[in-house]
Amino acid sequence: MGLKELLSNLTLTTALTFICSFLLVYFVIPNIRFIIKKRRLVDVPDERSSHKEATPTMAGVAFFIALVLTLVFIQYFDTENMGINLVAAVSVIFMVALKDDLVLVTPKIKLVVELFAIGLILIFSDLHTLNFQGFLGIFELPLLPSVLIVIIGMIGIINAYNLIDGVDGLASIIAIIIFSNFGLVFFTIEDYFYFLICVSFIGMLGAFLFYNFSKSKKIFMGDTGSLIIGFIIGLCCMRFLSLEGPQLEHFSFLPENSLLFLFSIVSIPIFDTFRVITIRIKNKKSPFDPDRNHLHHLLLDCGLRHHQVALSLGVLNYFIILLVAVLSKNSNYIVMIFFVLFLFGGFIILLDFIKNYLKKKSADKN
Repeated sequence: MGLKELLSNLTLTTALTFICSFLLVYFVIPNIRFIIKKRRLVDVPDERSSHKEATPTMAGVAFFIALVLTLVFIQYFDTENMGINLVAAVSVIFMVALKDDLVLVTPKIKLVVELFAIGLILIFSDLHTLNFQGFLGIFELPLLPSVLIVIIGMIGIINAYNLIDGVDGLASIIAIIIFSNFGLVFFTIEDYFYFLICVSFIGMLGAFLFYNFSKSKKIFMGDTGSLIIGFIIGLCCMRFLSLEGPQLEHFSFLPENSLLFLFSIVSIPIFDTFRVITIRIKNKKSPFDPDRNHLHHLLLDCGLRHHQVALSLGVLNYFIILLVAVLSKNSNYIVMIFFVLFLFGGFIILLDFIKNYLKKKSADKN
């Protein structure tokens, strides 16, 4: 039996994808750390940083290598010839992210590059046909609205994920949760190409966590990691929105609630970004001005450690997914919209209460 025949076996390919992704990242990261420390390219903490020591970054270089190799391994399952387009798009993202980790890149340049990468996916794939499955009475969208939603949605998700990368383990744990849920979805509908990509990233991030939580071998994923991961998460979201009605019949939630279920999967990055931008605009600041209003900053100020913050928000993300999935079985989209608004409205009130309490406590100490 030849190699091509072996890699047509889903069980074997899944195992190889996970193991190879894990081992490649595990063994490449020490070399990245060595080069970065040798060339003094470490990330120096500023006043907003939750870290006190200069730390090597750019672990995303290992992610990029692992993803490219994964796309080679899983060619048999790439029935839509997405692999070559994905390599091109991710390469563009990787180049600007690498430059940003080294010398910084303006938000405008990042945005232009992200748009170009998304364009490469849109032009050479069928992901520009989205379906809301009856949500708000909308089913399959025309071409122009679909393209606009893909562009805006992917830009939003890429940058939302990038913004939560603020404490050890948080971005990785959130991404593992997101990819595990998308992986289950794609496996259920037998879309094995996207399923294997999810498996690959779970393996990569599992290996990365070993170093990200380490005291003596710590490294950050950097923009090379967060932008690539955010791009793939955005791609998975758009693939989910392009599913047809019969494919969604495999799941317990009503098809009309599929958009809300998708939102629950990426709820923590999206909610955190929306909340932070709202606060900045309210305070008459630019949405791009950095501050300490993120969820992880608030939890750190409450006295939680990095791993506790990461695990707490990870558990919360899973809880939201399960809650929305269960309630979406029998509730129509109108009921679910009110429930989601009530849930996140209550969450905002709770966070504001905690923030005001911490301010008052700090004032009393002074």
